[in-house]
Amino acid sequence: MIDYERIIDYFYPEAGMLRDILYTHSRCVAEYAVAIVDAKPELRADRDFVYAAAMLHDIGIRECDADGICCFGHLPYICHGVTGAKMLRENYSKWFNDASDAEPYARVCERHTGVGLTKRMITERHLPLPLQDFVPETLEEEIVCYADKFFSKTRPAERKPLERVLKSLSKFGDENVRKFMAWHEKFMG
Repeated sequence: MIDYERIIDYFYPEAGMLRDILYTHSRCVAEYAVAIVDAKPELRADRDFVYAAAMLHDIGIRECDADGICCFGHLPYICHGVTGAKMLRENYSKWFNDASDAEPYARVCERHTGVGLTKRMITERHLPLPLQDFVPETLEEEIVCYADKFFSKTRPAERKPLERVLKSLSKFGDENVRKFMAWHEKFMG
C-alpha cells in the first residue's frame, strides 16, 4: 500500500481544522469502503488500494473555496476532485515509482463527485470543469464514490442514513439516484 500519510502530510503540513476535517472524513470513507470490500469478497476489489484511495480522494479541497469546512482556496468547490488529481499527477515522483502508479489514485480523486459527472452534466450545469466524463469506471472507484456519499465534511464522523443520501442525490436527477441504488444493491445486497 502506498504511504497516503506522507502524501497528506505533504499537502497539509500544519495541524489545524482543515487537516482534521480532511483526515476524519477520509478515514470514515476509507473504513466504510473496506467494510464493503470485506463483506463482498466475491467482488475481488483491491482492499489496500480502496483504503489508500479513499484516504486521498479529497486531497484537493485545500485549493477550493468552502469556508464552512475551512477551505479558503481560489477555486469553486466542485473543482476539488480534478484539482486533487492534478496535485497527485504533478507530484507523483515524491511517492510513486512513475506516473502510471499515481494514475489510479488521481482517477479516484476526479471521479468521486456525486455519482460521477458526465460531459453532459458539466455542459448543462455550466460547471467550471474540463469538458470530459468524470465517472467511476472501476469497481474500486465505484466503492470509494459510494462510501463517500455517506459522509459529509461538515460532520465528518457522522454517517448519513441512506434516505438522506438519496434525498441529496435526487436534487441532481433521478438518473443519479438510479445509479447509486444499483451500487447499493451491488455492495449491500
